Amino acid sequence: MGATAGRRVLRDRTAGVFLAAVVVSGFGSSAMSLAAGIWVKSLTGSDSLAALALFAVWLPVLFGPALGAVADRWPRKPLLVGTNVVMALLLTTLTAVDSAGRIWILFAVLLLYGAGSVLMDAAESALVAQAVDARLLGDFNGLRMVANEGMKLVAPLTGAVLCARFGGAAVALLDAVSFALAAGLVGLLRVRGPAPAEVRRASGTRQVWGSPVLRPLVLAGSVTMLCAGLNGALLYAVVDGVLGRSPAYAGVLYAAQGIGSVTIGLLAGPLLRRLPERVFAAVGITVFAAALGLRALPYDTVALTACALTGLGLPCVLIAAMTAVQRETPDAVAGRTSAAAGTLMMAPNAVGLALGAGLVALVDARVLLPLAGVVALLTAVSLVAGRRRCSPPAGAASAAEA
Repeated sequence: MGATAGRRVLRDRTAGVFLAAVVVSGFGSSAMSLAAGIWVKSLTGSDSLAALALFAVWLPVLFGPALGAVADRWPRKPLLVGTNVVMALLLTTLTAVDSAGRIWILFAVLLLYGAGSVLMDAAESALVAQAVDARLLGDFNGLRMVANEGMKLVAPLTGAVLCARFGGAAVALLDAVSFALAAGLVGLLRVRGPAPAEVRRASGTRQVWGSPVLRPLVLAGSVTMLCAGLNGALLYAVVDGVLGRSPAYAGVLYAAQGIGSVTIGLLAGPLLRRLPERVFAAVGITVFAAALGLRALPYDTVALTACALTGLGLPCVLIAAMTAVQRETPDAVAGRTSAAAGTLMMAPNAVGLALGAGLVALVDARVLLPLAGVVALLTAVSLVAGRRRCSPPAGAASAAEA
């Protein structure tokens, strides 16, 4: 099924070019995301400042709805090309960061980098709905997940090696080249229909909340990502306290999770053609819930299996929600709605990380993980139960058809 999905997308020229742009820019961004922390650590020796580098990139996510509104006010293809070019130029300024005294330049660039990423994600999601055949949206979003997760398996290691051998500026220049190439690929896109000429005043959050299709998916995604953040915060507690391994073993667990994510990315399109989005999302959340419970067991094989199941189940609700946003949202507000949905689903991840960091000092990870699994399982049940409540009785459907 996965190979068929890939062929379906790649046979569509627009979808194939778009996917190539995602792969190219994703490689540079994944390399930079790890290298930034290493760079800060090497210049300052501070663990807290190194962690703050990642936070600086994530902070603009909180302003996603506002940045999404910008994506609705400008023609999306020129906006994407221009933003990629600006990001490439911005990254070249990091060649001036050669001491702890100039670290402020890096943090300023990382904040703008995060804002640019949120803006491009909103414009990209809206442009996907405008440029890619609606029948390919599920396949495209699944393969987009494959591209992003695949890059996470390769690019961070590349960034770490470059940073250690040549310094952080080399990784910044690599990322700049990736943005420049992505700008060229986006410029080749053929977009059907005119760019939005009129923008309605409705906010993206209101579009999400007012839709009976989007609201339950986004809410389920929010709760699931809260549990995912808690799971992420407990990673080293599991590696050390449950498995008795060194911190470096976390890299093996990340790889197992990446394999799961690549697998579901290949299968997402075919499955979404066979299952309603709520059911697809609920099944994925259930798999993720089972993985959380398994992670409390002190066996390496079980831990690797649990991480693979996390990668397999966790992306389902995100793929389902963003596919529904692209299909259900009017073009004039597609950018802001996509950004609002992204903020509502991803911001709880940061909350879960903070919550888990505090709770792990008070409660054993082997207790917290099953509890998080129960919360995720209840979310899956409510998603399916809500779908049943929204479905008309069989008799009513027959009467309507008659």
